Amino acid sequence: MKLFHVFIFLFLLTSICYPQIENVSIEYPVYDFLREMTVKKIINFDEDNPNLSRFEIANFLKTIDSKKIELSSTEIKILNKYKVEFIPEEANKDNTWQMFGSGKKFLKNLEDFFSNKQKYIFTAGKPGSNAFVEGIGNVYAGTEFKPDNSHNTLMMDGGFRARGTIFNHLGYSFDFSKGAIFGNKELAPFIEPKLRTDFKYNEDSESLKNYDFTNAYLKFYIEPDEGMGLSAQFGREKLTYGYGYGSKPILSGDNPNMDFLKLNFNYGIVRFSSIFASTVGYMQENRDDRYTKYFSAHRLKVAIPDIVDLAISDVVVYNGRIEFAYLNPIILWHFAEKSLQDRDNKNFIFDFKTKFLKNAEFQGTFFVDDDEQFAILSGGSTRSQKYVYQFGAMIYEPIIKNLSLTVEYTKIRPFTYTHYDIRDNYTAYGVNLGHRIGPNADELFSRITYNISSWGRINLEYSHVRKGNNIYDANGILVTNVGGDIAQGHRTGIDPEEAPFLAGNRVNTDAFGLNFRWIPIRNYIFDFYYGYTIENHITDGFKKDFSFGYIRMNVEY
Repeated sequence: MKLFHVFIFLFLLTSICYPQIENVSIEYPVYDFLREMTVKKIINFDEDNPNLSRFEIANFLKTIDSKKIELSSTEIKILNKYKVEFIPEEANKDNTWQMFGSGKKFLKNLEDFFSNKQKYIFTAGKPGSNAFVEGIGNVYAGTEFKPDNSHNTLMMDGGFRARGTIFNHLGYSFDFSKGAIFGNKELAPFIEPKLRTDFKYNEDSESLKNYDFTNAYLKFYIEPDEGMGLSAQFGREKLTYGYGYGSKPILSGDNPNMDFLKLNFNYGIVRFSSIFASTVGYMQENRDDRYTKYFSAHRLKVAIPDIVDLAISDVVVYNGRIEFAYLNPIILWHFAEKSLQDRDNKNFIFDFKTKFLKNAEFQGTFFVDDDEQFAILSGGSTRSQKYVYQFGAMIYEPIIKNLSLTVEYTKIRPFTYTHYDIRDNYTAYGVNLGHRIGPNADELFSRITYNISSWGRINLEYSHVRKGNNIYDANGILVTNVGGDIAQGHRTGIDPEEAPFLAGNRVNTDAFGLNFRWIPIRNYIFDFYYGYTIENHITDGFKKDFSFGYIRMNVEY
């Protein structure tokens, strides 16, 4: 009963109405626009913890609209497109359509199915108490060019999303989609990377290759005082954490979507968040070998207006039990882990982002793995020096309007992200939670993006990755462990203490990616992608090319 009284108190604490509490998926292109407007110093979007409620995006759009004089004609068109979608008072019968509940006869109403209006299957309610039902679907057609141009894949999936807000403070969202693969199964995850961590795809036990995705959560939000925001979210959706243009060292989002409880607190220049999440270990044929693992992270940031954001983060990965110490959002888990007999994989991170230059920003991350933090001060190249550092910059509109340039360098020491217990390494479903290149590697990443208009965007990426892999014999038995495999930690008494960077079986990879996004009418998005990768196996003396392309049609209404 006391808990009920607490909720009643929180609901009555403020009379402010928040039209849409539910989040916008971080894969949605509006985040690209917010990021560019942040670099342009129009707004200040916290991309290190980016899952925003729809009302937060609406507030950003209103701020951008108030500074419209600083925008290009293309930016104004993009802004106007998103205003209809995210600002409730901008929507009307002339720019918004719904399949059911419009009051029109069904067949007559379908005339706007391919119009440029914002589309929904069904909507009901008013700001602060409403419901939206949307259809979601994708069609992918892909082909491999090298080395085997006979590999082709057709993928189709469809489902729905129900979302909305009740009681002015509680947002909800549920989505489900089911898909099937026709053609080459091995090409499919290059087209849709989420398949690498999908159970139905990996199980592959049915004649028709299929997959499914589902997410759902509740999010409660209040503002107890002016300038203060407090939210609690429970459920599942895609998360990222920390900075990174190409890939993020803390939580990249390449992993499967986790089930979590997330707390956010903002007050003035202070930003605090905690995540308590569960996920799974490596895919095992024997069900008894499958297990749950946990990811806990919290982050404290000071955002000094128009100067710099400074943050520290604490992350623990563990398995086998729910640890109450890691449910405590205000204790330093890095030290609490020691009192729990040093069983878990703990990490400490410092990062920053500059904000003092218009049209240019700089980001940096320093990620220290496990408890030997002071080893990095001693120099040398021992296996105790487990860390990541990353520095990057983004420049928006360098001479050319609507163009952005990004460059980033990442270095990951040997054995970083690994652990003596494979169940506690920095992975979910065997996929690295952190930066995609993994240990004993570095990457130079660059990107050029150009907004043609509200209907088109071109994106060109290039990365050069150097990696030292572990050495195996012809039978697949590990011969030399150089710290290049996230699934293989250091073996005391077997592996040497010295761990030189890029030792082992050396592979250099150059990867190019070209994407053109075309939105001919609202809610219908086409992506045309071409990727080309050259692997130079320096130690073994050969090169390997791989290239593929695909067309994707995404529909959400």
